[in-house]
Amino acid sequence: QVQLVESGGGLVQPGGSLRLSCAASGIIFGRNYMGWYRQAPGKQRELVADITRSGNINYVASVKGRFTISRAGDKNTLFLQMNSLRPEDTAVYYCTVNYAYQNYWGPGTQVTVSS
Repeated sequence: QVQLVESGGGLVQPGGSLRLSCAASGIIFGRNYMGWYRQAPGKQRELVADITRSGNINYVASVKGRFTISRAGDKNTLFLQMNSLRPEDTAVYYCTVNYAYQNYWGPGTQVTVSS
């Protein structure tokens, strides 16, 4: 059974940092598509950053230079380092992995950026 669990969210002041983790079980990371998405209240879920099957990394324009996506394949864990956080980064953050032609999602972790 495939399971993704995010952690590391919380309340942080503007300019602060958080590191999100996504622990995967039931799969082997390998060369699978994986990424971080977020959904703010009243808005659609949007891509934040992803790693394609070929290893290319993409970021949405609003987080370039501030966020870094990485993976620890031996630990089946995906990370999102978030620096210089802004109030508009407030959202529920989800990780996703495409494995055996199916998309799997975690339950999400809340990130709130506020003073």
